[in-house]
Amino acid sequence: MKGTELPETSSRSAHPGSNPNASVTVVEYADLQCPACRATNERVVKPLLSQYGDRIRYEYRHFPLSSIHQYAFPAAEAAECAADQGRFWEFIEKAYERQDELDESALSDWAASLDIDMDLFRQCVQSRTKRQIVLNDYKEGRKAGVKGTPSFFVNGEKVPHDLNSLGSAINQLTNPPVPL
Repeated sequence: MKGTELPETSSRSAHPGSNPNASVTVVEYADLQCPACRATNERVVKPLLSQYGDRIRYEYRHFPLSSIHQYAFPAAEAAECAADQGRFWEFIEKAYERQDELDESALSDWAASLDIDMDLFRQCVQSRTKRQIVLNDYKEGRKAGVKGTPSFFVNGEKVPHDLNSLGSAINQLTNPPVPL
């Protein structure tokens, strides 16, 4: 959907499978407890990074749908706490891989499996210091017109969450285009 501009604010780092200096930025708004987001991670995000990773900057934004996903907000905060120790992307992957187990204790178990300092992680989670980051992502998404997850934007334009639509939007902005 053309005309839906994405705010230009983010402290989020680019996915390591993408190019942090690329002129094309793909932003996904997702909920770590959302089954459609988990499926999209496998069917869309991973192939997208494999096919276009050197041509795009891929960023993730939290959009926890707390009214239907009880643990989405705590999971988003925990992901940000893992980010403090350089494990944001690994935590996101773990959350999707083991989404069916998601509860308060699973968050610590997942973090421990990533070999991070658990004292720092627990202190971060308990202090809720990452709450504002998650709220800012959510507010940014609402302002950009996000109503559900997953939602994707390519250079600020909302794009359907399928590989062909994303690939087409990316190809319009890159030269030469990547074959679909």
